[in-house]
Amino acid sequence: MTLTHLDAQGRAHMVDVGAKEDTMREAVAAGRMVMLPATLALIEQNGLPKGDVLAVAQVAGIMAAKKTHELIPMCHPLMLTKIGLTFTSQVEGERGWIDITATVRTVGKTGVEMEALTAVTVAALTIYDMCKAVDRAMEIEAVRLLTKMGGKSGAWQRE
Repeated sequence: MTLTHLDAQGRAHMVDVGAKEDTMREAVAAGRMVMLPATLALIEQNGLPKGDVLAVAQVAGIMAAKKTHELIPMCHPLMLTKIGLTFTSQVEGERGWIDITATVRTVGKTGVEMEALTAVTVAALTIYDMCKAVDRAMEIEAVRLLTKMGGKSGAWQRE
C-alpha cells in the first residue's frame, strides 16, 4: 500500500482528483465525550450559563465539516450535500457521556471521511469549552471512522 499524499520524492502534496468520476460519497464518524454525571445533568437540563450546549455543538460540528479543507492541509474543498450530527447520552456509575455521531455526504471525486471526523472532534471540543467551568476533567474518547462509501475503493465498515 502506498500513501497517496506523498509524491515520488516523498514530499507531501495534494492528490490530483481531476480524472476521477463523481460518485455519491458518505462517511459516518463517532466519538465520545466523557464527563461527570452532574455535568451531563446540567447539559440535559440546559443549566449552563453559556446556553444550550448540544445546539451549539451541533452548529460547531456542521461549521467544522464545511471548513475541513482549511484545517487539514491536503484536504480538498468539497461541496457537501449533508452534514448531520446526533448526540446520545448515558450515565453508568460515576461516568456520564455523550456519544457524538456525524454523517457527511457529497457527490464528488473524493471522500468525506475527514469532514465527518472533524465534525465529531469540533463538536466534542465545543462541549468541553461550554462545560469546562464545571468539569475540567472531561475527556474526548474514541474518535473514529465507522463507515465510508463511494469511490473506487467502495464501501468500508468498522468491525
